[in-house]
Amino acid sequence: MKVAIVTGASRGIGRACAIKLGQAGYTVVINYASNDAKANEVLDIIKQNGGDGMLYKANVANYDEVKEMVKTVFDTYKQIDLLVNNAGIVRDEPLIGLNKENLDMCFDLNVKGYFYCAKEVALKMARKRSGVIINMSSVSGTFSLPGQTVYSATKGAVNQFTRTLAKEMGSRGIRVNAVAPGFIETDMIDTLSDEKKAEYLKVIPLKRFGTGDDIANLVVALASDQMSYITGQIITLDGGLSL
Repeated sequence: MKVAIVTGASRGIGRACAIKLGQAGYTVVINYASNDAKANEVLDIIKQNGGDGMLYKANVANYDEVKEMVKTVFDTYKQIDLLVNNAGIVRDEPLIGLNKENLDMCFDLNVKGYFYCAKEVALKMARKRSGVIINMSSVSGTFSLPGQTVYSATKGAVNQFTRTLAKEMGSRGIRVNAVAPGFIETDMIDTLSDEKKAEYLKVIPLKRFGTGDDIANLVVALASDQMSYITGQIITLDGGLSL
């Protein structure tokens, strides 16, 4: 048995990762912040596919809640093999219109939340001297899009956090990598007008948006023993957008 924690797993990329990991044989801890119905739906799908897991409602931007979550998971399963740091938010706005509340929310969840979860999970993984941490970054961490000064800064931080943590944890048998998606078919894309979607598709060489499964497939691969010599890497899945 292998145990995975996926944060922000009730929707979007996190949902796809949780379901795909369940299919790959992981016992999946579905972390979510608010939507009980959506989280239960993900767990039901995992179980219908022959997998298993548990729900854990927690705000990963709150360190005390993260500590309690990791403790509960470890007490329940006696191991944590994989952390997918996925929970995050996008608050696009130009710098001159910056809202301090949005700034704080983005850094609390997109950066501090990743640090909190990685720290607590790494402490458990170090006991076995094995484990994998996968941070969900974004093409925006290296590719500039107007209006994303804050979001891009948080993902740039995630990239460097990934590289440095990989160096720190390698001797303890823990691999750390990041996945950097481009435009993925999630709630964010659904809110765009057809005109805006067409505009974005023009600059994507593959001429399509990515899917949650595209990302989840890479996450499962990176977590596997077949990728045991890969650490500290930021792997971009954007259909060629950033070329």
